[in-house]
Amino acid sequence: MSRVYNFSAGPSMLPVEVLERAQKEMLDCNGSGQSVMEMSHRSKEYQAIIDEAEALIREIMSIPDNYKVLFLQGGASTQFAMIPLNLGNKNKKADYVTTGQWSKKAKSEAERYLKVNEVASSADKTFTYIPKLDASMFDPEADYVHITLNNTIYGTKYTQLPDTGNVPLVADLSSCILSEEVDVSKFGMIYAGAQKNMGPAGVTLVIIREDLLTEPMECTPTMLKYATHADNGSMYNTPPTYGIYICKLVYEWIKSLGGVKAIEKMNKEKAAILYDFLDNSKMFKGTVVPEDRSLMNVPFVTDSDELNAKFIAEAKANGFINLKGHRTVGGMRASIYNAMPIEGVKALVDFMAKFEAENA
Repeated sequence: MSRVYNFSAGPSMLPVEVLERAQKEMLDCNGSGQSVMEMSHRSKEYQAIIDEAEALIREIMSIPDNYKVLFLQGGASTQFAMIPLNLGNKNKKADYVTTGQWSKKAKSEAERYLKVNEVASSADKTFTYIPKLDASMFDPEADYVHITLNNTIYGTKYTQLPDTGNVPLVADLSSCILSEEVDVSKFGMIYAGAQKNMGPAGVTLVIIREDLLTEPMECTPTMLKYATHADNGSMYNTPPTYGIYICKLVYEWIKSLGGVKAIEKMNKEKAAILYDFLDNSKMFKGTVVPEDRSLMNVPFVTDSDELNAKFIAEAKANGFINLKGHRTVGGMRASIYNAMPIEGVKALVDFMAKFEAENA
């Protein structure tokens, strides 16, 4: 069977070059005579892998020296608790902007530990836009401000970062990390699950400014303290060794293509092909206001649930899988992460045009 075009929101497709490299090194990585899966995380062979992974992500994201890079477990959802526990111990209050399902969950978890102020929400229009924000909306005494930079389910993204003054900005980049250039110095902390643009499920990347590694709340478990992992080089316990290795290979792949700047150019080209088709189609339409459209996640619908279902079924039969939209939006969603080749997007658009012609 030939490979399909996988438009899953995550876990998502990985670059073929990365999979082939991992396949080649499965039984013997770097002449060690063993798979990475079998390596002791305390061995010099594995230390070299995690050190290189950190060096590469620092290079391709231009991470300043005063930020720690952590490879953690528990997904972005565990960060929903770690963030208030670690960063909310000063004034015990934080500002949250609600732009989708995941930011709602982050806010809900933080409310268990802090006084949370919902600065703004786009729930009134099913999260089809990013609320307009200005500096006056934020509490200068908040311990941090939390945003979800790209919304996987609803296909929106921030095109401009909010001005939070001296309050640290914390952002979930799970579905847009490495897709376009970001200025890390604008954030107090960035976190991202790996399974969309970096590697397999099981690794969570955290980039945190060193001055935020302060004493967490007294109730914080040892494993949920950022300092625990920062002080031990992400090796306090056994890390997700193979997942980190795959992330390293993805970082190498991005570097070989010209870095994040080159990836961003490709992603804009891919997104433009799909959005241009949607804007000119008589059958399909996008669900997001144009100014807030994501480069990574493109939700779209027809005017009929039956037609949506028929499209999804026929698309799958033709090698375009995981196009069904989230239940809160319905319709379809094409996630076109870094590993999705431009040929995949062109092929999808050709299929959509054919389907429209046959079902007009």
